Amino acid sequence: MDDLPIFLIQTAYFLAAILFILGLKKMGSPATARGGIVWAGVGMMLATIVTFLTPNIGNFGLIITAIMLGGLPAWWFAKRVAMTDMPQMIALYNGMGGGAAAAIAAVELFKGTDHQTLAILGALIGSVSFSGSIIAYAKLKGLMKKSWAFHNQQLVTIALFTTIILLGVAIIMAPSHMVALTFMITVFFILALIFGILMTLPIGGADMPVVISLYNALTGLAVAFEGFVLGNEAMIIAGIVVGSAGTLLTRLMAKAMNRSLMNVLLPSSHEQSHNAIDDTEGSLKPIDAMDAGIMMAYAQQVIIIPGYGMAVAQAQHKIWELTKTLIENKVAVKFAIHPVAGRMPGHMNVLLAEAGVPYDIIYDLDDINEEFEKTDVVLVIGANDVVNPVARTNPESPIYGMPILNADKAKNVLVIKRGEGTGFSGIKNNLFFADNTRMLYGDGQKMAAELLQNIKSL
Repeated sequence: MDDLPIFLIQTAYFLAAILFILGLKKMGSPATARGGIVWAGVGMMLATIVTFLTPNIGNFGLIITAIMLGGLPAWWFAKRVAMTDMPQMIALYNGMGGGAAAAIAAVELFKGTDHQTLAILGALIGSVSFSGSIIAYAKLKGLMKKSWAFHNQQLVTIALFTTIILLGVAIIMAPSHMVALTFMITVFFILALIFGILMTLPIGGADMPVVISLYNALTGLAVAFEGFVLGNEAMIIAGIVVGSAGTLLTRLMAKAMNRSLMNVLLPSSHEQSHNAIDDTEGSLKPIDAMDAGIMMAYAQQVIIIPGYGMAVAQAQHKIWELTKTLIENKVAVKFAIHPVAGRMPGHMNVLLAEAGVPYDIIYDLDDINEEFEKTDVVLVIGANDVVNPVARTNPESPIYGMPILNADKAKNVLVIKRGEGTGFSGIKNNLFFADNTRMLYGDGQKMAAELLQNIKSL
């Protein structure tokens, strides 16, 4: 392949960077998010093609083979992944990005780079993102316990991190001809991977949206550092964009749970010990689909709160049909989305957009919480922790202080739920036992279809 002049290469990288930034901006709205993904994808394709034409680039056969081995399976899985498994896929792909950055750092460190400090930082952050994301994937997939801890785990984790930092400094200060340098670098990577695992193990299921966005930010940061090491402008800009966006999203997710990031990453044993606290009063009161349909059909305003259970039941399309029927019957219908509903940031927005729900009837927590007191019926489908009143009332609860959707303040609450299980945080929901709440037991899609049929028959 003919080499391109440096000016054209830098211009192409600059155009790719513009596409990354514009794509990210378009992803800020559900109405333009699909186009934003396409724009960013075009930018990445441009950067990849130009990299092939950069001077002193070799091993084209190996590069193309790697792209095929990574790209084709990713395309195949992305086409077939269920919406319920999207959080796991995001966690896994975050990890792959961090692992790739760590692999670049390993190559540069073993051959002796002039940018050892940046390479060490990228190696540490990328390795933590890789192993931590794998644990997050396993938790979301149900392959392991949602939280797992051992005695004095925080002290062990802090001691391990201190050791990694000291070893990293030793590698930077060591002469390049030092015999033990290769061994030190190898141990550094092993300890960094272990640290990522230990950091993620004790984090509970309710904090997974924060963890996913954090590892997304770390992956971007690692890529940016390795971009500096390689002198690749596209990697630097893409990494900075992803890292800054992920950092902002992580802060927003933590704020939505009224938790500091350190509180999420280092949950105390006191907090973990209260996962099974049960201060519920009252009893569960079932209702049949006909009575629930009548209640909704004659309401003036209905607010629908979706959660992960809606994704599991794939009920979003039936819920939208139900919504359209209610609107035709002159019922005002709104959707209320909690920032950490589902298993990843924006999970519910993606599901509703897939079903065709208009964006102007979808509201965030801050915009709709005052509406509940004047709402006749709230329909909760699949949501749990984000509507649990103990977040306001019980200081001993692990979710205490987390802002919630004020569903309990509505005149009537209908909850579609398969059974009497707990939410992802592992605690019972006091909303289900409230005097104004009725339980509509069954599969989300089936119950939505029955509600729709009953309302149409009135």
